[in-house]
Amino acid sequence: MKKLLVFFTVIGMLSLGVSTSLMAQESAEQTDTTLVQEAPEVEAPAQIAPDTEQAEEEGLAAVHQQLKIKFIEGGAGFMGVVLLCLIFGLALVIERIIYLNLASTNVEKLLQSVEDTLSAEGVEAAMEVCRNTRGPIASIFYQGLSRMEEGLEVVEKSVISYGSVQTGQLEKGLTWISLFIALAPMLGFMGTVIGMIGAFDSIEAAGDISPSLVAGGIKVALITTVSGLIVAMILQVFYNYVVSKIDSIVNSMEDASITLIDIITKYNSKR
Repeated sequence: MKKLLVFFTVIGMLSLGVSTSLMAQESAEQTDTTLVQEAPEVEAPAQIAPDTEQAEEEGLAAVHQQLKIKFIEGGAGFMGVVLLCLIFGLALVIERIIYLNLASTNVEKLLQSVEDTLSAEGVEAAMEVCRNTRGPIASIFYQGLSRMEEGLEVVEKSVISYGSVQTGQLEKGLTWISLFIALAPMLGFMGTVIGMIGAFDSIEAAGDISPSLVAGGIKVALITTVSGLIVAMILQVFYNYVVSKIDSIVNSMEDASITLIDIITKYNSKR
């Protein structure tokens, strides 16, 4: 860019007929001054980006360091148990979410496929369609189709009974998640009580009420309480999501079971 500006400067001087060395020097100085003023504007983003990344890294490191300090101040015993509640609770939640996503089925497509196959190829082919489809709805359809020869009443009982079994499979592990949701704040409150007892013990040993003696025990008590409540809130959000997902699948199972009974009734009437 510097060469380009000097070139245009020389051309300008020649066109204007200015050939003195003084004018050339002044033009060169003006060019250098312009370049010096423009250079920081080009290099500024390159200098700002590393500074921003470094500031973000330092911020994350500071947060991590503060969490470690608070964990140690809260007491390794209670804080460790609260952390285990979070880890086990999240593990159960993740397992349920994966299971429920795999259990979800395109109900309309499955019903249409079963109805078409049943009317065109018979019961065995329809059962094969259900066998090759994953999810509790397909399993209920399979159980209902396998009892078709025993009458419609037996089919209904089979669908209802196996639907209850599949609902129990969907709700598996929810009681443990509820346990961790209730246990985490209780452990935090226990740490609070123990911290307050420690503060009063310090006051009794010193024979005087000093803010420094009371502050330490109260700080430990509040740290454990806050940690337990945070763990409980995190697990509660995921628990409600899992419950809503289960309710959605169960409603689909009930609607699909009613439609299956209608399909079987229609099929038997044509035989």
